[in-house]
Amino acid sequence: MRQFVLSFILLTVFLVSCTPATASPTIPRNPTAEATSIPATNSPEAEITATSTPDILSYGNLALAHMDSISNGIGSRPAGSEQEAQTVQYIVKVFEKLRYPSQVQPFTVIVNGNTIQSANVIAVKQGLSSQEIIVGAHYDSVKVGKGADDNASSIGVILEVADRIQDKDTPYSIRFILFGAEEAGLQGSKYYVSQMTKEQKQNTIAMINLDSLSAGDMAYIYGDHGESGVIRNWALDYAAKNDLTLQTQPGENPKYPAGTTGDWSDHAPFKEAGIPYTYFESTNWALGDKDGYTQVDPQYGEDGKIWHTQYDTMEYINATFPNRMQERLNLFATLLEAILTEFKLES
Repeated sequence: MRQFVLSFILLTVFLVSCTPATASPTIPRNPTAEATSIPATNSPEAEITATSTPDILSYGNLALAHMDSISNGIGSRPAGSEQEAQTVQYIVKVFEKLRYPSQVQPFTVIVNGNTIQSANVIAVKQGLSSQEIIVGAHYDSVKVGKGADDNASSIGVILEVADRIQDKDTPYSIRFILFGAEEAGLQGSKYYVSQMTKEQKQNTIAMINLDSLSAGDMAYIYGDHGESGVIRNWALDYAAKNDLTLQTQPGENPKYPAGTTGDWSDHAPFKEAGIPYTYFESTNWALGDKDGYTQVDPQYGEDGKIWHTQYDTMEYINATFPNRMQERLNLFATLLEAILTEFKLES
């Protein structure tokens, strides 16, 4: 963090050297009360087609547009690739348009003998308190598929909510962190936590992680075990009061107590550092080994898995599960904004 200026210069050189000379994906505007349709093209210049549909809630539309720009406009984004670096540029430009102070935090790691250069993108919104909530998700993907569900869906939701709350008072300051190289072993989130001071950790009241929001059969929220999962409990109560279809995993697998999840995403390094976590995901804990890895009925995708497969595209998800993407993005964008603008710890 303290070496940010030098690191930013190094990353800039990296980005310039590895970014292909193609047109950048279009950064969508906020379509407010418009519905979106998926363009039948994979071109980086693909535009989201918007039409007025008053009976469809607007939450999630902008997230869908960002999801398209990243998964179709850029494509798969393996750690250390040109496409991953291009996604950094895309995210930075969005935060610039939203007038958020932001920075790029580059890092280098060795994975399976290969040196990988990646980066986290950080943007901060000052709240009524200096205490912070971190909202994070990884923007990289595996090589196969287009990384639509895993994890352009989460980046879309975060960028939409950042747009929606930019002029709103929030009880806590919000630190948005988009992590690189998650698929290479949570490298971005591990690096970020390794650079946090003791004071920064103590000043962080929670880390909210978003991962794979659009394809699974059900919408879940997880958190620390029992009453320690205070944001999870608050969100479940909020969802019940507002007729939002949200649940937590019931604990049928003894490896994962009810309400919790495994340490396989970017919440894990924060949890290990003693920072409470909340986690949004779309999957189906009633299927397969009841560990959340089987997202949908095994007749779909690869034995019920969309993430990390050729089926992780907006086109496949939309054709196989009509309206699911819109419904999930609507739900999670609504819920995340509510948490960031309404949740307060009890004194």
